[in-house]
Amino acid sequence: MKLTKILTGAVLAFGLATTAMAQDKTKVGFVFVGPVGDGGWTYEHNKGRLAVEAEFGDKVETVFVESVPEGADAERVMTQMALGGADLIFTTSFGYMDPTINVAAKFPKVKFEHATGYKQAENVSVYSARFYEGRAVQGTIAGMMTKSNTIGYIGSFPIPEVIRGINSAYIHAKKVNPDVKFKIVWAYTWFDPAKEADAAKVLIEQGADVILQHTDSTAPQAAAQAAGNVITFGQASDMIEFAPLPRVSSIIDDWAPYYIERTKAVMDGTWTSVNTWNGIGKGMVGIGEISDAVPADVKAAALAIKDSIASGAYHPFTGPLNKQDGSAWLAEGETADDGTLAGMNFYVEGIEGDIPK
Repeated sequence: MKLTKILTGAVLAFGLATTAMAQDKTKVGFVFVGPVGDGGWTYEHNKGRLAVEAEFGDKVETVFVESVPEGADAERVMTQMALGGADLIFTTSFGYMDPTINVAAKFPKVKFEHATGYKQAENVSVYSARFYEGRAVQGTIAGMMTKSNTIGYIGSFPIPEVIRGINSAYIHAKKVNPDVKFKIVWAYTWFDPAKEADAAKVLIEQGADVILQHTDSTAPQAAAQAAGNVITFGQASDMIEFAPLPRVSSIIDDWAPYYIERTKAVMDGTWTSVNTWNGIGKGMVGIGEISDAVPADVKAAALAIKDSIASGAYHPFTGPLNKQDGSAWLAEGETADDGTLAGMNFYVEGIEGDIPK
């Protein structure tokens, strides 16, 4: 009987110790809008998650749910993560903004980080990257390399982030090629390879020999490769498997340093709600290797604008610039403020067509 009590006590003690060890771990959740294998947006966010694991080892536990629709499903997934003991939850798509705010209000002790949105709370931070800086580099290459003077752009949703990208790419393509025109197709999806491929094909049929995208799959790359004589740019991730053609460069989102920093803040008790918007200079936006398919002078021009943006010497939205209707926006040498950029809902002068409502 005495031995039984000793063994029972030992087992109980081991169980309590195991529970304590589990509780000592910081649990970090990630809600992804696409599959982790999309080759673009979600792939890079998942690389950031893996970097957190590599950085902190057995001090953290990460969990994720992929391909979560924006809306009620997202709220359900976040709630389950919070109930499951998550200390920190990253929600990685614009459409998760209101669900994040709603769930955060119910779990005030859980920290939330929302990507690309603007609504904050005491336990909700927001973070994004200045993708428009990378679009300036892409636009420079596109404007110099197009032979048809028609550049196609696949938009996901008509939100400020995407509109900023279109405007930035157009401004810089136009600077190096006054004859350039943009054709825009809205896919109304972040990740749908079939829709993205169809959008690319439509643009190519309309004469575009350069395709830019703000959608997450590699389907436009494959469509351009099949068409031939069309160049593309990797979106969110390098997509280098399509280099040297059609992919001639890319915008790469590097979330790892931010995810590590914010996880550490939760671990050491210094986390506060912040608004982070970094770009090329801070390394959150990277420019993928410019392939040998790009002429030397074009590559030099692209790298020059990249370096000037990184150093702060140049802002992609520098006047003189007018709005699409011809009204004045930025005077000579004036730069756009972050508030205007964050809520951008207009095209710049020269872009044809209307922004969908």
